[in-house]
Amino acid sequence: MPHPQILDTRFRSALARLAKNDRIMTFERPADPHLEIAAVLKKHDGRQTLLFPSVKGYDVPLIGNLLSSKENCEAAFGLDFNGIRGLVQRAMGGPLPPEVVSSAPSQEVVLKTGFDITKLLPALFHAPGDAGRYITAGIVIVKDPETGIYNASYHRLQLLGPDSVAIKLDFGRHLRLAFERAKARGKSLPVAVCIGTDLALHFTAATMGSQMPETADELAVAGGLAGKPLAVVKAVSQDMIVPAECEFVLEGEISIDDVAPEGPFGEFVGFAAPAADAPVLKVTAVTHRLRPIYHVINGFGRETIILRKYVLEASLLKVLQSAIPIVTDVEMTSGGLHRFHAVIQVKKQSRQHNGLQRNAMMAAFGALKDLDLITMVDHDIDIRDPIDVEYAVATRMEASSDLILIPGARGHEYVRVSKEGIRTKLGIDATVPFEDQDKFRRVEFAKTDIELSHFAAGEDKATQALGLVGTNIA
Repeated sequence: MPHPQILDTRFRSALARLAKNDRIMTFERPADPHLEIAAVLKKHDGRQTLLFPSVKGYDVPLIGNLLSSKENCEAAFGLDFNGIRGLVQRAMGGPLPPEVVSSAPSQEVVLKTGFDITKLLPALFHAPGDAGRYITAGIVIVKDPETGIYNASYHRLQLLGPDSVAIKLDFGRHLRLAFERAKARGKSLPVAVCIGTDLALHFTAATMGSQMPETADELAVAGGLAGKPLAVVKAVSQDMIVPAECEFVLEGEISIDDVAPEGPFGEFVGFAAPAADAPVLKVTAVTHRLRPIYHVINGFGRETIILRKYVLEASLLKVLQSAIPIVTDVEMTSGGLHRFHAVIQVKKQSRQHNGLQRNAMMAAFGALKDLDLITMVDHDIDIRDPIDVEYAVATRMEASSDLILIPGARGHEYVRVSKEGIRTKLGIDATVPFEDQDKFRRVEFAKTDIELSHFAAGEDKATQALGLVGTNIA
């Protein structure tokens, strides 16, 4: 399905499309935000979106596993896999500045004093080893104090009290850079935490690598993805703009002086990030819809990683196809958490193309620092079929010459086998030279229009056709 020029990516529009496509399942009894809900989400991870209308101790419905599967993502956007990836590519190439509106659903209720986020938000206690309750689906909006450019990114937030959270700021992230710049100026950093916001912003907040430099305004990139400017409104307690379509917005300032113990918390790699001091975000106002919906993401869950799949693939394709045109497609694999492993497909059309697959491999490692394993395959291999990719490795890779090791390279610090992120990266060249392609051509069968729907199913049909009616089975 080709993507339309303009797409309605608002949070509630996405929920309506999911419901229409039977991708939301509703829990019909009260659910406990302490350990139970997160456990249910994890048990049914990668399947339908799960809705909890009744959360014990709160009058706010909770939704999780929202974008935890390919089927959910496609239903939420109303597009197929390639259509979503096309939107991401469009966003990177054509940002549209946000449009300021005078009123917004996200500010139907405004609380500047007397609020208690621990009682207002059904933030989960996810796993027994966690340090406390966490906001996990919040997108942090910041206006860089030096450049004035807006950035959007995911950061975990541990609840500390009625108006404060500890915020994890990883090094190398744009929010961390903005924080360091604010610190150099001696002023706290204004931010807004958006929960249940436009899907376009969800996807642009997940971008990273060379295709999303700090000079890119991610509110504008979100507009490019949707094909129309993102509607924004002036914040009520900070000098910045916030999305108009959020379920909740927490406005506040990250202190340059105050820190608090944060963690441990189960992260996307499956391990618990260790406890450490983190900056404190002081909440100065809470705004929300009249009847808001709270969105939650399990840190160690498929929604955390699949969000990055589409954006990282789009980023990688843009880099590779501009430099090495024989690249035809890329797949960030699920086993590699859609982040650490990639399969890259090439189509060699002359002897001069031999070797370019390895150029593409090096370019990919440079474009996405977290990539640790790349498998190069020919155009006849289905890169979305792990069996076909393994077939290429089994029949076209010779270990003594086709394994490329890059020692001492920078990866992700959460990978425990690395030394603080430094490890040897591996490239597997499972392609064949252009002149040998005929030798490796697989057997082709005749074309047929017969589908499984043309066959009859059921035991009775099979036993009757086989003459096995009445046969006793020991």
